Amino acid sequence: MKKTYVLDTNVILYSPRSILCFDDGNVVIPEVVLEELDTFKKNKGELGANARLAARLMDDLRKKGKLNKGVQLQNGSMLRVEMNHYDTEIPPYWDKTKPDNRIIQVCKALKARGEDVYLITKDIFERIKADTMDIKVDDYYEKVVPEYDDQYTGRADVYTFSEKIDEFYKNKSIDINEVNIYNQDTQEYSNPKLYTNQFLIIHSSDNPRKTALGRVDGEKIVSLLYKDMIPLGISPRNVGQRFIMESLFTSASKAPLAIIKGPAGTAKTLYSLAVGLHKILEEGSSEYRRILVCRPNVCMDEEIGYLPGTEQEKIAPYMRPIFDNLEILIDSDEKERYKNEKELNDKIRELFDRRIITTEAVGFLRGRSIVKNWVIIDEAQNLSPKQVKAIITRVGEGTKLVLVGDPEQIDQPFLDYRSNGLCYASERMKGSKLCYQVTLKYDECERSALAYDASKRL
Repeated sequence: MKKTYVLDTNVILYSPRSILCFDDGNVVIPEVVLEELDTFKKNKGELGANARLAARLMDDLRKKGKLNKGVQLQNGSMLRVEMNHYDTEIPPYWDKTKPDNRIIQVCKALKARGEDVYLITKDIFERIKADTMDIKVDDYYEKVVPEYDDQYTGRADVYTFSEKIDEFYKNKSIDINEVNIYNQDTQEYSNPKLYTNQFLIIHSSDNPRKTALGRVDGEKIVSLLYKDMIPLGISPRNVGQRFIMESLFTSASKAPLAIIKGPAGTAKTLYSLAVGLHKILEEGSSEYRRILVCRPNVCMDEEIGYLPGTEQEKIAPYMRPIFDNLEILIDSDEKERYKNEKELNDKIRELFDRRIITTEAVGFLRGRSIVKNWVIIDEAQNLSPKQVKAIITRVGEGTKLVLVGDPEQIDQPFLDYRSNGLCYASERMKGSKLCYQVTLKYDECERSALAYDASKRL
């Protein structure tokens, strides 16, 4: 029996082409979904663009036949718009005018008719309600990555003999075949599968106190060049931060993309700003023209237009975490930093007035070609795979793009740790010679003792 997939509005808004992605089945769109899509068509953001794309797709299919009767798709499935089943009983206290309830009502009617029905929705509460009606439910992932614990971290622990570590320090490299990984379950060593630009902690198998840090360059394991850099007086305090240094200080000509993931307090944004400012202010080179900072949770539609002031003034409240980090970087003396608040704020304001740092909403990057900029996308876990692809493909010659985020702090309702753009980019760019990436660990939290304890406990 063919399966019947009933699509919720949020699925189509998330991925308009989802109507074409269910092979050899029946794809049903309740008419209330069309009504909801219609309310989004004039939206100026991504939701509006997706609603309009879905409308064009269905309009093209309409030309092949009556959608209420069913239209054959190229993948063997049948698409139809369901107009009926208003009399199907649902709990009397449910509001029948509510779109979610109407969609569940359609599912129940189709199931009663003998169809193998699956409600596809990204709305968790709707999945719960449908389950109470014995309707099969599922989420929709357009581009999904492995479970979080199985995702690529950009780093690995490997083992070799002490003399090989001595050789590594002397020659600045060793052969990949000289190291092994240790399996805790089998308690055996085996050859590891390593990726280009993966960072390694090299342990001695016969001397636990002897270690080294390296990177896979595709052919061999090489030593790190920038692990001990101190941008604006900020010293790396752990292994993860040394890997960050290598990722960020490597030039845009060699590695134009850096992906930095990890829990709160691991200094991801701090180092991204510190190295960018170091490159522009301290080195005195013309490698980068300015720092561009973007955050995806800035309002991107009409809401921002209603706020008073210039573009920078409108998005300033959303950039407060950036200002917090700049306060640390502008004055690295913790005892003196906050004695003169006005002087500190004036120094930060000067960076923006001189356009050394600029800020934008992510939506404003669409259609641009960004050349010779140091671009930081903060909170990148709140991007969709489509958005992160659009951003990465905006990068022009000489630009360094830094994606920063914590996959465990996602604010967007239809994204999770398997479907967000940050993790998607991390998995897809795994092994690219143009990308360095690292995932920080909980015990590498340096914000405060409380932040570290909370990251483990909460």
